[in-house]
Amino acid sequence: MYGNAYIDPNDKATAMTAGEDPKKLEEFEARIARGEKIEPMDWMPKEYRKQLVRMIEQHGHSEIIGALPEGTWITRAPGFRRKLALMAKVQDEVGHAQLLYSAAETLGKSREAMINDLITGKSKYSNVFNYPAFTWADACIIAWLIDAGAIINQVANAKGSYGPYCRALDRICTEESFHLKYGHDNVVTLATGTPKQREMVQAALTRWWPPIMHFFGPSDKISNHTEILMRWKVKMATNDDMRQQFLNMYVPKIWDLGLTLPDENLKKNAEGKWEYTEPDWEEFKRVINGGGPCNAERLAVRRNAEERGRWVREALNTTESKYIVPLA
Repeated sequence: MYGNAYIDPNDKATAMTAGEDPKKLEEFEARIARGEKIEPMDWMPKEYRKQLVRMIEQHGHSEIIGALPEGTWITRAPGFRRKLALMAKVQDEVGHAQLLYSAAETLGKSREAMINDLITGKSKYSNVFNYPAFTWADACIIAWLIDAGAIINQVANAKGSYGPYCRALDRICTEESFHLKYGHDNVVTLATGTPKQREMVQAALTRWWPPIMHFFGPSDKISNHTEILMRWKVKMATNDDMRQQFLNMYVPKIWDLGLTLPDENLKKNAEGKWEYTEPDWEEFKRVINGGGPCNAERLAVRRNAEERGRWVREALNTTESKYIVPLA
């Protein structure tokens, strides 16, 4: 999925459309060029369908798994107001997953198959959610900067070509904007608080910066999917462009709070582009393929939830269910 060798994008794109009806492919690409939305019953290339399923499914999995590190802090969040806010945020994230699974189902893959591929480790999700949230400050950094990165990605892709995904993203982005404000408020509170609070939020930021730099995916020069996804408007910005946008928007905000970032090479060059230490892509591949500190734990939680909820699904899918007690 993520190779470390450069692949000529033109050759890759040609290989991905081999065997398709040339006329239908031409009409399909003309529709996308005109800015039209592709709907579930419309003709689409097999690779377009495959890449959308992969991308939307992984996005849905990331919302489900992403709720776990924050969810562990609901009972420990400082104060009743923050407990309620975090509970609402976690509930939103799980709801986002359901919207995304619904969008992916329109492409022919069942929700059951997607969940099964998640809990068996066949399908991937964002590597950033395979790291532990040691302190309340970790949960705050996730809510601010991880959600900030997600919004950059989702706002761009909401303008893409596949109708059901775009409509799901419009709804998700509205809710994520509240999550971002919640996270920012928490980080500001810690950064302007006691020396111990500042120390805690600085340590959390230092821990999370490498996963945050991984968040947008591999550098464009090693990503196998970027060219064809951009051509078909499944993705509306490259991984590196989104990373630059994130740095441009949030590094100044981080520095304004008097916090530091663990990258001595981070600076803007004469062209206005951010220079930074190249993320460790070997670490990225190791984590996303199951070798991170919390991969096993995260999937174990989901497998347990799936098993414990089995009787509910069976009850709902059975007309005369043994779980329904008739009224006397």
